[in-house]
Amino acid sequence: MKNRIRRTMLFLNAQRASLVKDAYVYKPDCVIFDLEDAVAEREKDSARVQLYNTLKYHDYYGVERWVRINALDTPYHKEDIRAAVAGGCDGIRIPKTETAADVKYIEELVAAAEKEFGMEEGSTMLMAALESPFAVMNAYEICKSSERLMGVALSAGDYTRTLHARRTSRGDELFAARSHIVMAARAAGIMCFDTVHTDLNDMEGFIRETELIRDMGYDGKSAISPKQISLIHDVFAPTEKEMQHAAHIIEAVKESGEQGVGVFLVDGQMVDIAFVEGAQRILQLGKASGVYKGDLA
Repeated sequence: MKNRIRRTMLFLNAQRASLVKDAYVYKPDCVIFDLEDAVAEREKDSARVQLYNTLKYHDYYGVERWVRINALDTPYHKEDIRAAVAGGCDGIRIPKTETAADVKYIEELVAAAEKEFGMEEGSTMLMAALESPFAVMNAYEICKSSERLMGVALSAGDYTRTLHARRTSRGDELFAARSHIVMAARAAGIMCFDTVHTDLNDMEGFIRETELIRDMGYDGKSAISPKQISLIHDVFAPTEKEMQHAAHIIEAVKESGEQGVGVFLVDGQMVDIAFVEGAQRILQLGKASGVYKGDLA
């Protein structure tokens, strides 16, 4: 489960029943029920009750269900975790993660909640949102902090504010953070997700940004609108040529293994067994996108 395809993570206000109950119809890979920024302070308790009932009683037909809790410096995060785990969420997104110690602290609370509510030990994953220059500098330590940690995500709003940078359509101000975070995630063997694109009128810019983070190695992107979902999926969908080459690599590796050959030619390119992981991911993306119908993924 930690390595499934996660191209899209759709943020939803956990308090709004009309918004969350049918969100699976937009076919995101994941939804994130938001208890933090989307919920006013006076409504935190009612949002938590709504979250529990949504998790407990609504079928999301395979869409992964995450919960963004309130920050660790608020009085709300402990009860957020209890409600999320009791409802059976797939994972907890930790906002404003600054250090590995933050992740370990949340890990202890999650483990206690699993025990309290009779959930399987270790069944609740974690994801850390990095929202400051300090967090980005600590990215590798954060990425290595817990076996529960499925991935990390860049959150650009607070990051650019604390960096004293301006948000631009080019994204130059985020390039260093994006590069550092994806390298840390890959070094630690976990997944990596990009920040939201907040200008819903700039779909061309949104597509360019998604293509950029795909090419940089990101696994997916957070979304704030259902209309962004299909655009992200289209960007991450492999081409027919990519899928054919990936299938040829997997078939050639299987055949070469039977023959005791370690290096071989595929479509005129020299490859070896190290290429298999990338080939499998291409076919998995193709299957998730509905454009690959084979059985090698």
